Amino acid sequence: MAATTTTTTPTLGDGADDRLLATAQQIVRSLNTPKEVREDMLLIFSSFDNRLSSITDLINGDDSKSSAAEDDLDRFQAAEKVILRWDGSGSGAAPRQSNSLLHSRDDVVEYLSAVDDIIQWIQQISITPSSGTETQIIIDRADNAIQLAMARLEDELKHALIKNTVPLDADRLHGSIRGDSLSISSNYGGLGENFESFDEVNDCDSVRFHERGASLADDVFVDLINPDGLEELKEIADRMIKSGYEQECRQVYSNTRRDALDECLAILGVERLSIEDIQRIPWDMLDEKMKKWICAVKIVVRVIFTGEKRLCDSIFEEFGDTCFKDTAKGCIMQLLNFGEAVAIIRRAPEKLFRILDMYEALRDVLPDLEALISDDYVMSEAEGLLTLLGEAAKGSFAEFENAVRNETSKRPVLTGGLHPMPRYVMNYMKLLVDYGDSLDSLLEVTEEDLERFQNKLGGDSSQLENVSPLHRRMLFSMSELEINLQEKSKLYEDGAMQYIFLMNNMYYIVKKVKDSDLRNVLGDDWVRKRRGQIRQYATAYLRASWTKALTCLKDEGIGGSSSNASKNALKERFKNFNACFEDIYRIQTAWKVPDAQLREELRISISEKVLPAYRSFVGRFGSQLEGRHAGKYIKYTADDLEGFLLDLFEGEPKVLHHVRRKGT
Repeated sequence: MAATTTTTTPTLGDGADDRLLATAQQIVRSLNTPKEVREDMLLIFSSFDNRLSSITDLINGDDSKSSAAEDDLDRFQAAEKVILRWDGSGSGAAPRQSNSLLHSRDDVVEYLSAVDDIIQWIQQISITPSSGTETQIIIDRADNAIQLAMARLEDELKHALIKNTVPLDADRLHGSIRGDSLSISSNYGGLGENFESFDEVNDCDSVRFHERGASLADDVFVDLINPDGLEELKEIADRMIKSGYEQECRQVYSNTRRDALDECLAILGVERLSIEDIQRIPWDMLDEKMKKWICAVKIVVRVIFTGEKRLCDSIFEEFGDTCFKDTAKGCIMQLLNFGEAVAIIRRAPEKLFRILDMYEALRDVLPDLEALISDDYVMSEAEGLLTLLGEAAKGSFAEFENAVRNETSKRPVLTGGLHPMPRYVMNYMKLLVDYGDSLDSLLEVTEEDLERFQNKLGGDSSQLENVSPLHRRMLFSMSELEINLQEKSKLYEDGAMQYIFLMNNMYYIVKKVKDSDLRNVLGDDWVRKRRGQIRQYATAYLRASWTKALTCLKDEGIGGSSSNASKNALKERFKNFNACFEDIYRIQTAWKVPDAQLREELRISISEKVLPAYRSFVGRFGSQLEGRHAGKYIKYTADDLEGFLLDLFEGEPKVLHHVRRKGT
């Protein structure tokens, strides 16, 4: 035999393949063939790679790997059969597409195990790839089975979400909301001519109020999904994500939960309305929708979204944030769209407090919303809406100021009692204090405002030092109100009635300030000055109304003798006094002083002026008219007059009918 030549050949590795290669080399070397042919044969043997191991296994009788492959194939085929059966594609199987796995826990376990087996088989193939027509056919079958399984699991995920969704218990949530202070009712309407509709309103106690600024109790929560169904949801989502169907899984979940959130909004009374729809809604109806929106914003962000985020994190773990964002975005945008439509409607004073409620509700939940949803667009829209609501609030407040300044109705209150304007303004002012923090951050005081306050309103600039923007604007409005009332008093021809009107309305204003937080805003000095004005009005009333009657009770022109001239002058004095008193009685019983204390104080002031003078006059000169006709001139005793004074200012016109007393 020819000497052998050492040739470098590919190395297959350790074990059976190495031994088989060594055997092949010996066979090749023993052949009497050219060197080039022997090298080609060795290359052919070495290219067999792992397949040589299978040959060796068969030669050696070691069929363990073949048996394992057959077991894997059996499991795959069994799993495929389960999936095809539920798709209605199995041999001899009746279609079951209309059924759900969730009706039986055994079916769920069987189906998910089948999916696991196919996923495992596909993963194994990807680790140890092999070629061949038969292998490719099985791979195609596996891909088809996975596609069918994922379609089935999409349906099952949706079905499980719907089945396990817990309806929102709005009554329980509303019962857990704590109401804070009260806001003025929309019954007040606007100012201007609408004032006339409030003549019959006694005061704010008889006017409908609504809740504002309600807050949720700390322990409020909702179960968004039945806990018994949570495990199945996680199992389904886990298989879809492992199979590479994460996007489809999230889409099904988000679409289904978006519908659930839409249903929550409907239960909370939030409708899907366009800007045009909202602009056409009457104010009283829109006011109700705004109230529901305020409540819904708090419940959605702090209760529903919190639970929804927890649910997403539980089912999807690292994908929870993205899934929650996809789910919640539509819901929050619907709320923001409604708020934007409200923020751009026509400004009006009566809308201020409800808009402020919306502003505060959104402001308070923004930190919670930002912590829950990491979406720049949504947060930008929410912050933009907060700005819009702030602008709407400022515009509505400005409309209130303009209405107080420009209210020019020419119909006086017939009784000289309270005008609707101060009643409205003071109730409005009381509520402004409740929103002090928000309004201080929104309102500004311009140089034009300061100039008007000092020059046109006669205000004291020292009052404006170290006070908040809201405090300043309220001082401006109070000054406007006082000037407006002064102008309205001129609508009365009777000077005495002008002072009764001013006294009534200023007394009401001061009483409202004293009995509320407005005193802390306007200050004790402001109250003292207005009390002084009330005393001045009372003095001016007495002078305008009773001077003529009291002049009749003076001594001038009446001598001490009982001459006919003296008696005639005395008779004329009594006749004139009686006429003056009866005229005052007839007119001023129709006047109205609504406040009982003020009414009593005013009657006492009149009594202190009139009764002593009358008693003194009758005591000194009454004896000169003794006789049969004395009662014709001395028609009333001091006690009679005192009783008649009690009828003044009741708003019920009366006439004195003198009854001749016996013996006169």
